[in-house]
Amino acid sequence: MSRLCLYLLICLSVFSQSALAAVLAIDYGADWIKASLMAPGVPFDVLLNKDSKRKMQATVGWKREDRLFGSDASNVAGRFPTDSFSSLKYLQAAPYDSNTVSYFMSISTAELLETSRGTVAVRRPDGSEWAVEELVAMQFAYVRELAEHQLNGERVTDVVITVPPFYTQHERDAVIDAAEIAGMKTLALVHDGAAVAVNYAMTRTFSETPEHHIIYDAGASSIRATVVSLKSVSDGSKTKSPGTQITVAGIGYDRQVGGTELDRRLREILINDFKKRYKKDIRTDRRGMAKLWKEAGRVKAILSANAEASSSVESLAFDIDYRSKVKRSEFESACADLKPRYARPILDALENAGLSLDDISSVILTGGASRTPMIQAAVKATVGESKISLNVNADEAAVLGAGLYGAGLSRQFKTKDIRISDIGSYDMAISYQSEGKSQANKPRTINTALFSVGSKLGTKKSLSFRRKEDFAVKFSYKSQPVPGYPTDIITVDIFGVTEALQNLTDRGAIDPIVKATVSLSESGFVTVHEVNAFGEIKDESIAGKLKGLFGNGASSDEENASEEEPSAREESTSSAPAASPSPAKKTEGTIPLEFKINLSSIPPMSVAEKRTARDRLAAINKQETAKRRREEARNTLEGYVYRLRDLLEEDATSPFMKCSQERERESISEKVNEVYSWLHEDGEDAETDQYLTRRSNLEALERPIVHRYKEIEDFPHALNDSQRWNWSTRLFITEARQNLTEAEKGGLPSKYTHQELEALEKTLIDHEKWLNEMVEKQKRVKMNEDPVLETSELRAKVKPLENHLQRLVRKKMPRPKKPVKASTSSSSSSAESTSSASAGGDPKRHVEL
Repeated sequence: MSRLCLYLLICLSVFSQSALAAVLAIDYGADWIKASLMAPGVPFDVLLNKDSKRKMQATVGWKREDRLFGSDASNVAGRFPTDSFSSLKYLQAAPYDSNTVSYFMSISTAELLETSRGTVAVRRPDGSEWAVEELVAMQFAYVRELAEHQLNGERVTDVVITVPPFYTQHERDAVIDAAEIAGMKTLALVHDGAAVAVNYAMTRTFSETPEHHIIYDAGASSIRATVVSLKSVSDGSKTKSPGTQITVAGIGYDRQVGGTELDRRLREILINDFKKRYKKDIRTDRRGMAKLWKEAGRVKAILSANAEASSSVESLAFDIDYRSKVKRSEFESACADLKPRYARPILDALENAGLSLDDISSVILTGGASRTPMIQAAVKATVGESKISLNVNADEAAVLGAGLYGAGLSRQFKTKDIRISDIGSYDMAISYQSEGKSQANKPRTINTALFSVGSKLGTKKSLSFRRKEDFAVKFSYKSQPVPGYPTDIITVDIFGVTEALQNLTDRGAIDPIVKATVSLSESGFVTVHEVNAFGEIKDESIAGKLKGLFGNGASSDEENASEEEPSAREESTSSAPAASPSPAKKTEGTIPLEFKINLSSIPPMSVAEKRTARDRLAAINKQETAKRRREEARNTLEGYVYRLRDLLEEDATSPFMKCSQERERESISEKVNEVYSWLHEDGEDAETDQYLTRRSNLEALERPIVHRYKEIEDFPHALNDSQRWNWSTRLFITEARQNLTEAEKGGLPSKYTHQELEALEKTLIDHEKWLNEMVEKQKRVKMNEDPVLETSELRAKVKPLENHLQRLVRKKMPRPKKPVKASTSSSSSSAESTSSASAGGDPKRHVEL
């Protein structure tokens, strides 16, 4: 019922159908990918994959030359362990020498290598190398293909992607790079906790008093807790219903615990058991490790609902069929050190929000790992069982919320008015070198805070610098966001400072400064929008001096600022630069400065690198499309050959045998045997055109037989139509002539003339004569002979008669002539005329057919 309400809340705007564009939402996880599609005429729901599943495994792989996705790619890991790639979310923008990559190598059998940007790529057994962004792009492109298939081939370009709130700017860049390589434009990145809150709020109403909830998301790679405040807001309109304001108040997370770590520890139990029983180390066997990883995931799911689970893997390694039992108590004992960390994100989020558990209405559980008993027990022990809420779909809430968020970004859709205010997860700072006052003084680094933890996304700040020469500003995280990850974000080089300041000084500005507008975007990116030289120019006119005498003469902050202060002068932040000084005394002078943003530490992929990656993916897609066409052509030809062989073996009463001649069957049989031999001897490596040509040759031999059968089947219907038109026309002529005779007797106008009816009758007679002659000829034709009268000719010949009859039927009745007025000079003549008219009676209206 709630989903039905959700559908009803979503309606299209008044834009034309052709102007509407689809919005794709992707929830990309370490284990699973979920997607939703918002498009005109399509019910809003989770996108199904080719197996009609509502989620797909986040795996891409190859089976020799065939690229696979989802469960198909995961299933070949046991046979091709270095050709199946899962859990790629860990590697997005991860430095090659980081702890994250070391951890990934402990759970994966993939062969990794370092890219020129210091990130990670994989090497396939055939020697080809693929950056992580390219592999993720393949998965995004696969999801896009599913969406376009649902839209009957209509292009999908706009996408909204969920990301964890702790993602650094480098990781966010990697997500957008993958989307661009897949040929999509990222409308926004939305934090998964905020997306779940949108889904939660869509079917609910709230009061003006805020209520607080915690979104607890236990995924495969991490655990996140998001404190959200929800309340009703109104713009004062009486016609518009109130909206909902979602405010993210606090965030907590642990990047190292989640479902994957549970799988890893369960696999360690199986590895140790195998080594203890068989005295062999399965870690040396990549295939065995891949099989055991899949088995650990299966056993973990069983232990979520049972006290013990049986493990069984045929030919696991060293020709050993492995069988064992794992108890839940043993598994939980191996994970005992993780239990305090399961609930820690909740406490951190509350502290970040400045709230306590008493302020929280409910803790909403999402994410696949939230079903694990030990995680649920830890959360319940922390917040109390009464606060636990299971009223959203743990797997789909984030992607549905992201889809609704994406629709809200477009003016082409109308959804429930839900507003989001999200926050950042890291302290950010800026640093730059001071200008030495003399050659003896060495420049020092000036550091100042920029955005703190909990800063609202979408915030802008105006920074002021007292500089006289070109300089550079570095933006960085205040502390290392992840062990082994860089702190530097971007460096901005600013040019033309000296000339611009001199220009302002010459115009009367006193002590001009440099101002930069910096933003923390809705998607969590810090960037510089503009840099200007700024100065207040005194008004030296008499009027200006008088105004200055009586006006406010206090100096601005910039005038009192000293370059020796430890930070650049910051100004507040909503949307505009600093407040203008009183126009009575001074005017503002602004000169735009050139600046260049340099991507430090881990840069995103360059335009050239992304273009090369797109070309590589396009080449693979083209190759796979050609291969699919070839396989389809081969399968179709092979199926057609078998069908013809079956037809040739049918008894004499079958339609094929009745409608074919002996010489035709012999020709078909000879050709079928020839193609059958070619398929099994030389057809394996044939080209698509060869399959199509041979099928076309076979169809040419069968076509006359099929044509005869269809003519025999369709002829009675076509003949019946022709005869019905003959009968209808004959009936029309008879009735029309009767009406014409009555009209003539009464001296009334008639709808039809004799000439029109005679012409129609001649057309009828000609058609009847031709039809009778041709039907007699057709009766003498055998079933296996070509017809002398075809249904197409029957329909063509009756068309003139049909048109002639329709033309007369649609003819309008002529209007009766108005009576001529009698002369007033003779009363007797007038009386006689009136008497004569009365004797004629009332005229009768002609009845049309």
